Amino acid sequence: MKEHPMRRIMMTVAVCMAGLVAELPSAAAADHYQVRSFGSLGGSSSSGASINRFGLVSGVSNLPGDQRVHAAIWLNGSAFDLGTLGGANSAINWPVKNDYGVLVGFSETAQMDPLGESWSCSFFFPVPTGHSCRGFVWRWGHMHALPTLGGNNGFAAGANNFGLAVGWAENTVHDPTCDPASSQVLQFKPVVWGPGNDDIRALPLIGTDTSGAATAINDRGQVVGISGLCDQAIGRYSAIHAVLWQNGQAIDLGNLGVPAWNTPMAINERGVVVGFANIANPGGAANFNPHAFIWTPAGGMRDLGTLPGDATSQALGINDQGTVVGQSCNAKNVCNAVVWRNGRIVNLNWPGVTSGNSDPLVSANDINDAGVITGQSWNAAAQAGSAFVAVPDGL
Repeated sequence: MKEHPMRRIMMTVAVCMAGLVAELPSAAAADHYQVRSFGSLGGSSSSGASINRFGLVSGVSNLPGDQRVHAAIWLNGSAFDLGTLGGANSAINWPVKNDYGVLVGFSETAQMDPLGESWSCSFFFPVPTGHSCRGFVWRWGHMHALPTLGGNNGFAAGANNFGLAVGWAENTVHDPTCDPASSQVLQFKPVVWGPGNDDIRALPLIGTDTSGAATAINDRGQVVGISGLCDQAIGRYSAIHAVLWQNGQAIDLGNLGVPAWNTPMAINERGVVVGFANIANPGGAANFNPHAFIWTPAGGMRDLGTLPGDATSQALGINDQGTVVGQSCNAKNVCNAVVWRNGRIVNLNWPGVTSGNSDPLVSANDINDAGVITGQSWNAAAQAGSAFVAVPDGL
């Protein structure tokens, strides 16, 4: 049987990764980066969501016509299509953090959703299709659908180096707390998949909460995510509690003053958590008004703030050295990619901070332990984005 070319590519990547373990560069603490933009799968936009310790970038790219998006990886700057589970769209939108080429994300299937739900996936895809969506794990050129808790939909966000993935999945309970405006019907729970392909277990929620989502996991088995009410899962005002799961217990991480939009995005190997949470909002708690946060066991949740004059911010990734990346946006939702290091915020678009980029960097989505950042730049005139890597001087 002829070998799939993507499998051959990924086998080569794995061999190279294994040989480089002892040669990894230490994290660069420079404030200057060389930026390189990546191509797409034929559409006008792409975005890098995850970069592992060996520099493998994964994310999402438009296909020709910009009516579909697919999960993608970039090798030597070239985009490779990871395919779908039978539907039109797929994506990787979280910092995955497996270092050996295993990726997780979400994809539409060939089946229509029997309940007509606007599941979490629909937010990330350009055209609603009404198809069910499942979390996937991708290994060696093959995409495998992850099981649900009996419902129709699932979503995978993170994975570690020990065969475990996390996300959220529907069960069969018709939850009366579901927000009718979101068309959600079934309850969904934070879940851990693995180590087998079909292994799944639900994580406990806080108090009387009915639904939740897991977003990231580290190699110590610590999981972070949300616990709250039934809505469209992640990134909604119904995310009442930011949660750390460890030793079988759900730990409330607190908030920044409002019990809404409390969303952890990443956790490093030291158990430090970053994400975003609403601050006091004159328009009401339901309106999106987030600030980036960092949580440590000793200090609890702390507001990372914004760039001077900006209104909102989000922390999206963190490495083991504690460097945090994300974005800061003004009241008109004009955003800049930013780095938080040693208590200060750096705009990657400030003069002298980066070179090689022709378009502004609008979001820094992940950072690896060598300090290399991936995210998205944006060309306002063309209304198009590009995945990028920003490599600190000295690497």
